[in-house]
Amino acid sequence: MAGVRNSNREWIFAERPEGEPDMDSFELRERDIPDPKFGQLLVRVRYLSVDPYMRGRMRDTESYAEPWEVGDIMHGAVVGEVVESKSDAYDAGDLVTGNGTWADYSLLDADSVMPVDPNVADLPAYLGVLGMPGRTAYFGLLEVGDPNPGDTVVVSGAAGAVGSVVGQIAKMSGCRVVGFAGSEAKVEWLTEELGFDTAINYKEVDDYEAALDDAAPGGIDVYFDNVGGPITDAVFTKLNLDARIAVCGQIAHYNDEEVATGPRKLTQLIATRAKVQGLLVADYATRFEEASEQLGEWVATGDIDHRETVVSGLENAPDAFLGLFSGDNIGKQVVKISD
Repeated sequence: MAGVRNSNREWIFAERPEGEPDMDSFELRERDIPDPKFGQLLVRVRYLSVDPYMRGRMRDTESYAEPWEVGDIMHGAVVGEVVESKSDAYDAGDLVTGNGTWADYSLLDADSVMPVDPNVADLPAYLGVLGMPGRTAYFGLLEVGDPNPGDTVVVSGAAGAVGSVVGQIAKMSGCRVVGFAGSEAKVEWLTEELGFDTAINYKEVDDYEAALDDAAPGGIDVYFDNVGGPITDAVFTKLNLDARIAVCGQIAHYNDEEVATGPRKLTQLIATRAKVQGLLVADYATRFEEASEQLGEWVATGDIDHRETVVSGLENAPDAFLGLFSGDNIGKQVVKISD
């Protein structure tokens, strides 16, 4: 079988970073392939997800995701093939997705994985639009953002795994959609292929408020925030009455060692009576099947398009992760481990 190995390479969390992580935070080790226990699956990893939230797990502080200890195996969502099953629910050869490790082979609990159907979408899509990012977009926009036809929806990090799906669902909801992205190629993808009404290349704009005056002349009803920073500051000045803000991520601040103090924007919420709500997709775990079914239908019918940026080789997983902070990816960033 192509890609089969006699040992297991694993990435270890080697050192807590100060500021932006670098390769010193990672160490590649080789060990025996683990044996599954009762209720577990040994999965040969085909694709591995790298995500911005992982930066928070590198801190020695309490957060919504438990911090990694130095010496831990790096964890993340995977798609792979069952090699050995100690569960009646799955057989060898089945394709599944779940929370695994940065490794060639990963042990997954059978009751925590989901089956993968390659006839619906290619395997990497199950780490993006049909995985955690897609479900985050689905619940974050529809439940927290609560869009109405005619609303103007602004999405930061719009060309990423979550933001690109948010914008497309917003368009299906009858909204005007404005995206912030970091290159002309991303702007073109958003507007020419995904149907965004307009997009702003934040790296080429000096005045975000003026750019929003042009892109959203009627003000902003829903803001889906993946980024934070100056973009969010500018959006707060353009909110309409009863605006809704879904705070999904703050990648502009993930490498900050101190909390920056800047212009106070909360006064903008008083006159507009805007609502700001943090978003954790895990809060909707009992409804994941609903989201997966609907997203799968939209993908199958072509109502939602998606893209994955694929980095080949387990040895390049840290580079793929670090690339998230320089905006290397369009759509979902994944690492291909085996065929």
